[in-house]
Amino acid sequence: MTELVRCGWAQGDPVMEAYHDAEWGVPVRDSRMLWEMLMLEGFQAGLSWRTILHRREGFRRAFAKFDPAQVAAFGAEDVERLMGDAGIIRARAKIEATIGAARIYCAMEAAGENFSDWVWGLAGGVPQVNDGVHVPASTPVSEAMSKALKARGFKFVGPVIVYAWMQAVGMVNDHAPDCFRRGEV
Repeated sequence: MTELVRCGWAQGDPVMEAYHDAEWGVPVRDSRMLWEMLMLEGFQAGLSWRTILHRREGFRRAFAKFDPAQVAAFGAEDVERLMGDAGIIRARAKIEATIGAARIYCAMEAAGENFSDWVWGLAGGVPQVNDGVHVPASTPVSEAMSKALKARGFKFVGPVIVYAWMQAVGMVNDHAPDCFRRGEV
């Protein structure tokens, strides 16, 4: 039996391997899922993706399955509840940023703007395929998207976080050249 070759970051942890094999780099066009992944990437700031991924179900439970309308209605009591939830990263600024981002998302939707169309438009509309060898921390596209997200009021959306998000949701294909997923996504 031949063992699958994966990107190095995904090896050695069954949760990371499953995420890599099924999700990472697959183009996502669903607005809600794009928003969820952006919020999770924001929680990753200063931490590892492994930490976030292992708590993803806790995040989904705590943040109403990342339903923007429900999260937008969260108030001070919810912030305190979330600050006591050991199933997530208990960082007040990140929790408040997620609630604020839900309100921004809902305002965009109410104005007839589709989050997916907007962010994919900023990314050029189609996935960018890189060589998978020289993987940057950020790019001019992630810098521009970061600036656009910040202009809307989003927080924890610096160019490095945005680039990691772009990789996760398939706006960029940075699978290693020998990774079995490179050609599939």
